[in-house]
Amino acid sequence: MADLLTPVSQTYRKQAHNEEFLSVSKPAEPATAPTLEFNGTSPEEALEVLKSQPSYDTLLCVLKYLQKGTRGKQAFDIRIPGPRCAQIIHVLVTEIVPNYSTLLRESSEGQSGGALDVLLACLTSLTGINAALTYIRALTREAKSDPKGFKNPHVVFNLSFTLDLLGRLLQADGGLKQLWSSISPVDNAVQVRPMRQEFISLLASGRISSFSAEAEDLCRQQSKLDEEVWVANGKRYVDWLGHGLVTWIRHGVSEEDIKLAAEVAARAMRLPHSENLIKTLFTELLLRGAGNQTTFGELLGYFPPLQQRKVLLIILKLLSNLYLGSADSSEGTDDDPIISAVAGALRDVIAKDENQKDYLISWLTGASGAGLGESCGIRRAAVAVLADDKVAISTVLEKSLNQFGDQLYIRHSPMLQQEAHAQVLLLSAGYTHRIAPIKLTVLLRSSAYLNTVSNRIAASQGRGRFLGMVVGEALSGLVHGKETKLDFKMDELDTSEAKWYKALVHVSDKIGPLNPLRALLSPSTTSKAPRPAKQAEKVAPKLSRAPRQSGFAIEEIKDDEEQDDPELIPYAKPDSDAEDSDDDPTLISRDKPKAPVYIRDLISYLRDTETYDKQKLALATAPTLIRRKATYGTEVTSHAEELAALLVGLQDKFDLDAFHDQRLQGMIAIVVAQPKKMGQWFAKTFFDGDYSFSQRASILIVLGLSGREIAGFETSEYATAAQFPSKALPTRVEKHYIPPSSSSTGRLQTPGSNLKALPPNAVDKLAQSLSQTFLAPLAAEAADAATGPDALKLSSFTSRLNAQSSNSSKGGSKARTRGVRSIPNTTASLIASSFFFPLTSRFQAAMASSSREIIFQPYLLAVYLKTLALLLHAAGPSTLALPQMTAELWDLLLGVRAQCLGEQGVTQAVLFALIALLDVNEGDMRGLCERQGREVVESMEWVGGVFNNTRGGDAGGDGEENEVKMLAAGVLIRLREAVDKYQAVLMGDLIGLT
Repeated sequence: MADLLTPVSQTYRKQAHNEEFLSVSKPAEPATAPTLEFNGTSPEEALEVLKSQPSYDTLLCVLKYLQKGTRGKQAFDIRIPGPRCAQIIHVLVTEIVPNYSTLLRESSEGQSGGALDVLLACLTSLTGINAALTYIRALTREAKSDPKGFKNPHVVFNLSFTLDLLGRLLQADGGLKQLWSSISPVDNAVQVRPMRQEFISLLASGRISSFSAEAEDLCRQQSKLDEEVWVANGKRYVDWLGHGLVTWIRHGVSEEDIKLAAEVAARAMRLPHSENLIKTLFTELLLRGAGNQTTFGELLGYFPPLQQRKVLLIILKLLSNLYLGSADSSEGTDDDPIISAVAGALRDVIAKDENQKDYLISWLTGASGAGLGESCGIRRAAVAVLADDKVAISTVLEKSLNQFGDQLYIRHSPMLQQEAHAQVLLLSAGYTHRIAPIKLTVLLRSSAYLNTVSNRIAASQGRGRFLGMVVGEALSGLVHGKETKLDFKMDELDTSEAKWYKALVHVSDKIGPLNPLRALLSPSTTSKAPRPAKQAEKVAPKLSRAPRQSGFAIEEIKDDEEQDDPELIPYAKPDSDAEDSDDDPTLISRDKPKAPVYIRDLISYLRDTETYDKQKLALATAPTLIRRKATYGTEVTSHAEELAALLVGLQDKFDLDAFHDQRLQGMIAIVVAQPKKMGQWFAKTFFDGDYSFSQRASILIVLGLSGREIAGFETSEYATAAQFPSKALPTRVEKHYIPPSSSSTGRLQTPGSNLKALPPNAVDKLAQSLSQTFLAPLAAEAADAATGPDALKLSSFTSRLNAQSSNSSKGGSKARTRGVRSIPNTTASLIASSFFFPLTSRFQAAMASSSREIIFQPYLLAVYLKTLALLLHAAGPSTLALPQMTAELWDLLLGVRAQCLGEQGVTQAVLFALIALLDVNEGDMRGLCERQGREVVESMEWVGGVFNNTRGGDAGGDGEENEVKMLAAGVLIRLREAVDKYQAVLMGDLIGLT
């Protein structure tokens, strides 16, 4: 076969070529770009060198050249925006920082003026920060583009390096002043205007915090961050911005710079935690700026009008919280230096600005209340600021008097708001009488004063009548003689509280210096945002075990007699301890802390959030220790607020067992120990504190459960454990003397009446129990109907309710099981004044503030409404303030009807609150229809719509819709019964109602 193939031609190659062709080629050495020499001639040369991966020394030379810049005909400053500067900064941010960041930081440790400082000096400008933000945004988008994870691992590292760079740029010395100095040298006004707007937008729009937070979250997912990124924390960023503005203004800036600072601050008011910004500006510029107190007023004068009003409201609240304490009816009326200093601070804020003065007048007389729930001291200071202006103080008096006597105001306004306005009325009347006595004399002869007194006396609420009589006697005592002045001759007007109200007309506070406020300030903080230390590992140390004994042997001796004795039970073998299997002695902790026996030790344990043993001991012993120390000494009284703040903000870092239960029990113990003080504190903290939704919900649960415990509906196991040995017999002896409690005492046995453990839905469980108690008689009545279903066809869910409720009747008994019981008037008054009214009144004020989005969160709103219902139920029918409590709760329920659309949880909470309201007022339904006729009709129409538009109701059904329909049916039956029975009473209120 091979002979048949004849080659056409043959070619021979040399030996060298053949070997080269057959040989395996070796990999070529990587070609390295020649390092360019930098001569420092032009920015173009610097840009080329930066692109060519320079050595460290060459990079340092380029950075120093860029920092120094050039002068002369070809002037160049990298901080001034321009095309060439933008290119250089882009290369520095996207290439130099990711590749050289670690080397620059290591070479600059412990020395100032190193390579890292030079790099930061080149990038500390508007263009540099924008470049860092743009690169962070681009890396974030690239990371999010892959749903399965990061395609390129370098993205995470570049993000972490750029975030660190951004934080260091904002921390640079000079802060905002240095940033603006990069723009101010520009002479062209056309170029400065857009750069000015960009400067304001960059700092106050929230881009820095939002972009950084998004990038930080991505880095956290990949565990590439060891330190906290402070620029991603909105609160810390606002603090940094406030301190930066203070430093900028203090260094002697021009009027244009103050205007620019005012624009930045006014724009930043839209950011979260804007209250901290105003607090920093107010504290550092006005209170600490002893030599230049007018700076803050001048700065505030450049704010827009709406922002000025918001700033004034924040400052009033700030002064009340920091210096004037909590509300107390026993406050003195003598001249107080703190109140005088607060009045001086308010005068400097207003700075003779008529608009600001009008805002202060509207705050004193507005519908939101003059510092609702705050101390009377802030109202005294505000009125003292206006005391020298005859027109202003007369305006406050007239508006307050007309509002105080308005019938709708008396009927629908929260009681705390009416008390605050009564104080303003009395204070302004006293100042008016001293400035223009004839003005007050004419006013008391007018119809406004007469109508005010008559409307107040005719009010259905006892507290409203009390305030009207106090105001009438106080004002009459200023104008009329001793024999002709108004005197109602009632015992309640001779109490200490009534005398305190009457003494307000004689208060005369002077505007004083700010030294008392400065003395209470903490040392000034630095304007830089501190870099947090590395987070300690959240690893719970293992429990220590006792050292093993050695040196002797244990011999077991058997005794035949003992072995044959059947009454002697041998001890069980101890379980094996997992800790004994640990072979590493370094993991054994032999210095375990002891349980705290003093409140100060408990506070120190709670503050030590990095020690597992202390956190566990503190939570376990807090409920018992607080209850035990409540009536012995002043430990709990002096540290109640501090303890409460620590427990509310405590985080479960170690995944402790029963953490939430023990934390709630600790807060309940504080409220039970100091109910009058801490009930108001928790109500205020719920609306004003900087807490999460879950922490706010825990506050509501604490208020609800502690109120029921104070009323006697609940008994905590910690209350018995907290008793001293002299007050309780041993358990094994006590059982021979105290018989077990019987359910035949007539007291309502509510499921969960012994609070051994608090589930996360403790309020929901109580609400469900009380709802079943209310609906059980309705199920019995529906079952007794012999001919067909009743008006609402309740037969469809009667069987289901009987299956759910252990209290439902099986026969034809129509006797209703009372869901409430009477408690002492003092306890009921305490629940109303310290728990219920602070919650309802502050809700009305929060609706007009920035807290509106928080309180209308569906879950939080549902818990809030159920808490109010539980507190009303705990107060019971014997509460003297029951009409006012009913009116405030009913107005609130009708006001949140719009929030029920699409939210079954909120609807269920509203219906349960109506159930509690009707149950407590069951003994006085006629009076309820007389006082709340329109509310009865409106509620009946709304509940009927809820019942008709809600699916469910099938026998044996389940779900939230079935619960809502059952509650709606129960409420609707009771309301229709009241309407049918008291039609004549309701007829007057029904006229004109469409």
